[in-house]
Amino acid sequence: SSGHSVLIVAVLCYINLLNYMDRFTVAGVLPDIEQFFDIGDGSSGLIQTVFISSYMVLAPVFGYLGDRYNRKYLMCGGIAFWSLVTLGSSFIPRERFWLLLLTRGLVGVGEASYSTIAPTLIADLFVADQRSRMLSVFYFAIPVGSGLGYIAGSKVKDVAGDWHWALRVTPGLGVVAVLLLVLVVREPPRGAVERHSDSPPLSTTSWWADLRALARNPSFVLSSLGFTAVAFVTGSLALWAPAFLLRSRVVLGETPPCLPGDSCSSSDSLIFGLITCLTGILGVGLGVEISRRLRRSNPRADPLVCAAGLLGSAPFLFLSLACARGSIVATYIFIFIGETLLSMNWAIVADILLYVVIPTRRSTAEAFQIVLSHLLGDAGSPYLIGLISDRLRQSWPPSFLSEFRALQFSLMLCAFIGALGGAAFLGTAIFIEGDRRRAQLHVQGVLREAGPTDDRIVVPQRGRSTRVPVSSVLI
Repeated sequence: SSGHSVLIVAVLCYINLLNYMDRFTVAGVLPDIEQFFDIGDGSSGLIQTVFISSYMVLAPVFGYLGDRYNRKYLMCGGIAFWSLVTLGSSFIPRERFWLLLLTRGLVGVGEASYSTIAPTLIADLFVADQRSRMLSVFYFAIPVGSGLGYIAGSKVKDVAGDWHWALRVTPGLGVVAVLLLVLVVREPPRGAVERHSDSPPLSTTSWWADLRALARNPSFVLSSLGFTAVAFVTGSLALWAPAFLLRSRVVLGETPPCLPGDSCSSSDSLIFGLITCLTGILGVGLGVEISRRLRRSNPRADPLVCAAGLLGSAPFLFLSLACARGSIVATYIFIFIGETLLSMNWAIVADILLYVVIPTRRSTAEAFQIVLSHLLGDAGSPYLIGLISDRLRQSWPPSFLSEFRALQFSLMLCAFIGALGGAAFLGTAIFIEGDRRRAQLHVQGVLREAGPTDDRIVVPQRGRSTRVPVSSVLI
């Protein structure tokens, strides 16, 4: 029923929110982690890089399983495992930093099992504008959950007086998530809501055939490259923005420096978390609504809105970094505008993937979009930003101003990467109509991909002969 379908989306949204809340709780207490383990910016960036790398490597595995096996049980197992590992990571002693890296890597197992599969369940429950709206609800959870991660991390640390307790909040909520999956979610048939009643059921193809088809789908490839730029920028800001804002306040004389052995007291994680929540709600909703209205007159509206969001966010993010030395208020204003424009992409990119890829390979497509966006995006961007910052600091005299300037200059890379992502979405707009139409015809049984055993005949084509499948001639 439609009511039960909406309830399933609500459960998936809760888990997605919890997923991102856990991911960015670490960023909310990052200065305390640096003090506890006595590490530099490079090692701090490695915490996020190890997690994203594990998540990225395991995504294709769960993409393959999600297209062929029961998706509900795969998600239950992954979330239960992730919750146990997150809880264990809160008991690591200060001389075992490598063990923290290992546990953050294992958390990627659970998140890979969920992120590659959940959007495909929504695609099998809704179509057209209803799907777009449900995806927007689902992807509200990314910025909102990220913001709650900063807030929960900083406030739980303040209340408990120990940053370790910040990592013990989400495992309990993970148990609730598993129970909701078991009791509420049901496995919908793949592609059933998109087929005509007399259309033949869709059958799965080999994994290699799926990969070849995805590689020949320019809308999928280019939109994935655009989303990679989004991942690069959000990954860098997610980990480093609170630390950068704290250093800015120190340079401006508004906050005392964070010295070894002291608890790093700052409201920036809380404020940045609130900004992330608000800009996420505003940006995702704004992007979906603008795109939905423009589709009536322009079938290329989705990639064009994504391009506008990325290209528009780049100068505001640059201004937020450039103004940090003079005014923290101006920095927050520009961050708010830049993150709002950046958040316009989340739900639209997911919708593009779901309507240019056929249902039986959507989990695989989600998995490889995750691999590409994280491999070239946020898997390396936090570490890269931290590494550039460390190298710059080595060439300058030690001071709080040097720490601030090094991180400021390294984060300016994000504005350039955002502009490149906007160009990729403009390229997507060229191919989007043809790729969407081909996917629709395939689901309705009108168009069939040629397999390796298809009989082929020779027909003339503009004075030359070419081999085509018999089925194409009959159509």
